[in-house]
Amino acid sequence: MVEVGAVTLVSLVAGFVNSIAGGGGLVSLPILFGLFPAAPPATLFGTNKAAMVWGTSWAGAVYARRVRLPWATLLPALVAALVGGVVGARLVTLVSPDWLRRLLPALLGAVLVVIVRQPDLGNVHAPRHPGRREAALATGAGAVLGLYDGFFGPGTGSFFIFFFVRVLGFDFLNAVACSKLLNAATNLGALATFGWSGHVWWQFMLPMALANVAGSAAGARLAMKHGSPFIRGVFVAVVGCLILKAGYDGYLR
Repeated sequence: MVEVGAVTLVSLVAGFVNSIAGGGGLVSLPILFGLFPAAPPATLFGTNKAAMVWGTSWAGAVYARRVRLPWATLLPALVAALVGGVVGARLVTLVSPDWLRRLLPALLGAVLVVIVRQPDLGNVHAPRHPGRREAALATGAGAVLGLYDGFFGPGTGSFFIFFFVRVLGFDFLNAVACSKLLNAATNLGALATFGWSGHVWWQFMLPMALANVAGSAAGARLAMKHGSPFIRGVFVAVVGCLILKAGYDGYLR
């Protein structure tokens, strides 16, 4: 019962953080690894996906009701993200993702430097690329980040947001809205593979999923209420915390 309460609480917090700035996996996964140190990593990744997919999907639906989404861009990217999640989750059952733990702080650090050095980035929604080129870029990002999410996962939502802001020229609100849908697709693809392989503890799914949805709904509503400047501030704070956490996990543990 203690484990159920702990994973439920952390899933609530992870959903809230993830719905605004991404990075929910770096909130929930360390707790899962701490509570169940002898469990196979693939099982903990799969159990985490079983909760996160619900909260991420719920946040995506909340954003979709308020933000006009570029479906011509998103639909092929959603397919690529789904396939990438499937392939990545298959890889994690075969290859250890430990090397990514050491690389992640540097990747997140690069994201933070770009955002901080360009204070106006993401404040105005000004897409930079025409329709087909935008769709092609988003599809490529969906495939790459889908693979990453299935294989390792932490920070995927933050990387999606950064891609939409820095590469496609979206403001933070539109970037978050699009990233939630793509992140839901990567989660679903990974979950299908983990579930098929028996790497999900289904007994934890319901309490974790309900908590994750509640946290995601609260975070999405707060983000829409306060808009892009608020999301940018939370994004910078979350990425900064993720760098510290990822650096500790990769080099000091």
